[in-house]
Amino acid sequence: MKKVIFRLTLSALLLALCVSAGAQQPAKVPRIGFLGATDASRFSDRLDGFRKGLYDVGYSEGKNITIEYRWAKGTPSLLPALAAELVQLKVDVIVPAGGTQAILAAKNATKTIPIVFAGSRKSLVLHQLYKIKRRRNLI
Repeated sequence: MKKVIFRLTLSALLLALCVSAGAQQPAKVPRIGFLGATDASRFSDRLDGFRKGLYDVGYSEGKNITIEYRWAKGTPSLLPALAAELVQLKVDVIVPAGGTQAILAAKNATKTIPIVFAGSRKSLVLHQLYKIKRRRNLI
């Protein structure tokens, strides 16, 4: 199941990169903004899988794709500022990891940069709440 979720996330990420790259110059290297709620050591296995998935479809970090990492190190109050920093860097896509707070920080930081995430238990609930608020013109 985790492999399926990972593959779907990677596919969505690459689709977002392709869509955002359509209006860009061919020489520009795509940039992924990775927003982590904890620290890199807690995500090492997932990051290895993420990098391998990118490699499997022709992307190699440092060669034809750049990944900007920002880590909150277990301090959720840092997430909004870190997400804003990724937006200022003009990344092509943001990948929040580590839970709902990282996802919400990314969502609140931008309305234009695609956000791709996988496996949040609360993501379906958040989506439904967003739809309700949107219908009621609360957003």
